[in-house]
Amino acid sequence: MAQTRIEWCDHTWNPLTGCYPVSNGCANCYARKMANRLKGRCGYDRRDPFKITLHSERMTEPLHWKKPQRIFISSMGDLFHSDVKFEWIEKVLEIVQKAFWHTFYILTKRPIAMRNFFLDYGLPPQNLSLGVSVEDQESADKRIPLLLLLIPATNRRFISAEPLLGQISNCYAYLLDWVIVGAETGPRARPMELSWAREIRDQCREARTPFFLKSVGMKQKVPSDLLIREWP
Repeated sequence: MAQTRIEWCDHTWNPLTGCYPVSNGCANCYARKMANRLKGRCGYDRRDPFKITLHSERMTEPLHWKKPQRIFISSMGDLFHSDVKFEWIEKVLEIVQKAFWHTFYILTKRPIAMRNFFLDYGLPPQNLSLGVSVEDQESADKRIPLLLLLIPATNRRFISAEPLLGQISNCYAYLLDWVIVGAETGPRARPMELSWAREIRDQCREARTPFFLKSVGMKQKVPSDLLIREWP
């Protein structure tokens, strides 16, 4: 079972790893850094550890976890990367459907690819929440409407504004089931203004949408008014 420091889930499951940068939010990608540390080990290629890789030996892991868990799928990659084969995603969703006692979460920065997959595949399993990662208003305006309008509405839909790198004055909170916010971490972390997090919190409060603050940065203490960790 893959323990995790990602506070909003119980465990991670990485049957597929790898990605490449698509926006400013990817500049200090933690998954790429971790893959580089693991190169030549644990299934990560020695020469190109962050290339798209299917880990078949991990595919059935959730079926062996008998206690219901919140499971983040492919925290070390993007399941809707253009190099990921449709049949690989289908295998992942087959396990999601079989492991009905768990709640699964997928995040992507490629909502059009997600939409194209489900147009062919059909409705996602009911225990799967679909989300997009955003870092500022520009990325929010590009990705969240696609999540809301093009992805089947039968599932919970959420966003992860992490790393939050700019103001998001409209996070579409009325139409979402969950909003996660977090600052960038690590030695080269770019700062997050507390006012940015508060603005999103206030939108969620007005919309009665659960708000989860993951972090405010390594050099800041979380103010009492932002000590909020809610789940759908």
